[in-house]
Amino acid sequence: MEALLLVGILVAITWYWWDTMQCKEIAKLAGQQACRNAQVQFLDDTVAVKKLWLRRGENGRLQLCRIFFFEFASDGEYRYQGRVVLTGKQVREVAMDAYRLQE
Repeated sequence: MEALLLVGILVAITWYWWDTMQCKEIAKLAGQQACRNAQVQFLDDTVAVKKLWLRRGENGRLQLCRIFFFEFASDGEYRYQGRVVLTGKQVREVAMDAYRLQE
């Protein structure tokens, strides 16, 4: 019985890791697209998860929601933050801090 419980825990951890990596890639692509659209530079080629919680999706089922942060630069001098909100694997919001325009 203990072996079965251990296998179940390992499967859950593996699923969570795999799901998080997929969501991280989706958030990174959304951040890169937002930066391209705003004509700013996406920095460090990465996003970082800052918050995780459960909420009901459009279909009424519980889904993991995640907020990912990324950094960008408009003039090469200052770093600004942006965020991507995912519900499940759906991008719900992409927002960027106010930033200086290049002169």
